[in-house]
Amino acid sequence: MNEMCTGAFTRAFVAELLGTLIFVFFGLGSCMQWSSELPSILQISLTFGLGIGTVIQAMGHISGAHLNPAVTVAFLVASQISLFRAISYICAQMIGAVVGAALLHEFTPGTVHGSFGVNMPGNYTTEGQAVTVEIILTLQLILCIFASTDSRRCNNVGSPSISIGLSVAVGHLVGIYFTGCSMNPARSFGPALIVGNFTAHWIFWIGPFVGAIIASLVYNYMLYPQDQSFKEKISILLGRIQEEDTEWEERQEQSRRKSIEMQTL
Repeated sequence: MNEMCTGAFTRAFVAELLGTLIFVFFGLGSCMQWSSELPSILQISLTFGLGIGTVIQAMGHISGAHLNPAVTVAFLVASQISLFRAISYICAQMIGAVVGAALLHEFTPGTVHGSFGVNMPGNYTTEGQAVTVEIILTLQLILCIFASTDSRRCNNVGSPSISIGLSVAVGHLVGIYFTGCSMNPARSFGPALIVGNFTAHWIFWIGPFVGAIIASLVYNYMLYPQDQSFKEKISILLGRIQEEDTEWEERQEQSRRKSIEMQTL
């Protein structure tokens, strides 16, 4: 709870809200049914991918740019974020998604709304198939996020924002045919609330959350385990690092020094 009293936390909360608002506004905007030309699968996929990459670049240094409750849950499972901050981030993301969808709905003609980008199973996809696809789509996204933002990597990983944006675009290129592609409960909740369409809405919570948890467990506990003791994990989840955890602090200081040295080369 001490986090709540800091300016850094307030800025992070606002960054998550504003970032999700922008992402949802532009993403859903690409789904509008304009009479001059209907949107293509490629257009929608690239808009969501480029949109998330842009916002990550803008907000990543402030909040980490989760912009997605599934991402936040994945970092919580990995003990890389406190429980309080995770809950706060999810609240900010949900508010941002609703406001972004509401603004788009208000400032576009009703004749172009169509289904307003609401996620639901399509092309005769069953609910079981839909939730499975959402699990797989989210799993690849979360693996990409952990791999491209892992500070322990010494090789040149390129730009995380571009990598994550491409991962979102790839997910849409496939997932749109099955579910409209969510991978993000906030993105699904915003338009569903604005137009009042919650058809099979549970899919877009269960699928992304299950996929995110599986990906977090696989990456952080099997493929590339974190060098943390149980005590350290609990300290992080509670939003504090106890003073006696000197080894953790020493490792953090060494990591900071290494980062500064690499930047000065």
